[in-house]
Amino acid sequence: MQQFKKYVLVTGCAGFIGYHLSKRLLDEGYSVIGIDNINDYYSTTLKDDRLSLLKKYQNFLFIKGSIENLELLESIFDQYDFELVIHLAAQAGVRYSLENPHVYIQANVVGFANILECCKMHQISHLIYASSSSVYGENKQIPFSVSDRVDQPISLYAATKKANELMAYTYCHLYKLPTTGLRFFTVYGPWGRPDMAYFTFSNAIINQQPIQVYNYGNMKRDFTYIDDVIESIFRLIKKGPHTKTPTPYKIYNIGNHQPVQLHYFIQILEEQLGKEAIKKFLPMQPGDVPETFADIEELVKDINYRPTTKIEDGLNKFSEWFKEYYNIS
Repeated sequence: MQQFKKYVLVTGCAGFIGYHLSKRLLDEGYSVIGIDNINDYYSTTLKDDRLSLLKKYQNFLFIKGSIENLELLESIFDQYDFELVIHLAAQAGVRYSLENPHVYIQANVVGFANILECCKMHQISHLIYASSSSVYGENKQIPFSVSDRVDQPISLYAATKKANELMAYTYCHLYKLPTTGLRFFTVYGPWGRPDMAYFTFSNAIINQQPIQVYNYGNMKRDFTYIDDVIESIFRLIKKGPHTKTPTPYKIYNIGNHQPVQLHYFIQILEEQLGKEAIKKFLPMQPGDVPETFADIEELVKDINYRPTTKIEDGLNKFSEWFKEYYNIS
């Protein structure tokens, strides 16, 4: 009988990054307990399809529930001896936070407080959690460095992610809970989030509908391919927590260090999908920024890995998956 490694808790396991990371951990022999509330922020069918692939693994157990439910979380932590907790569950999206602020406070602040409390009570050896490049706001320093000041968020979503980093620091300082925060930069790829530009653009291009091009296309994004993200996280797992200072606290940028112009990004998608986009040019949206650019040198130094996927290759892989998943000839 196959012997699996210790239990790992992955919150948001049915999400984009959560699914890919859970799959990698399962393939590596870890026993994964996944929790997700399967909310309807975007297609629950996509989340269910991701989950169906994870459920094929003998070493995977899914629990449907919300991290806001402290009683449920406590029962899960009581039942399993977690070697590691990877917290990816959150209410995502910058623009949606303008419409539904309370959802973000509950999921991203209250939910994270529950995770921290459970990790403290059970003396978890390492908590890895998702932050976001959105914490940089309108940062003028290029590229964005983890040493930059990030105390002027321009969306509630960004504010909740910065709050997570501050809460994590407090628990590190008071209780010596080792935490690692990951500021993700525009992650894309197969099984991605339908609310992200590359996904909505693809849908619109295929159906010959207009795409909304904000800031009249004068935008740059540090698009980061999902496989590079997962490899980075897995190496951080293997490396273990940061313990060189009295407060075992660390934050990394998880980016590609190669910003791409939005016009070029759309051009690649058009080539991959074989159709020309109908572009509707619009001004900048509230809470959005003109450019993101990750300084990843500290990450590269600590895990000896540099993201390598070019935008052309990454969008090709996404487009192939997109056409197969939606049966597009």
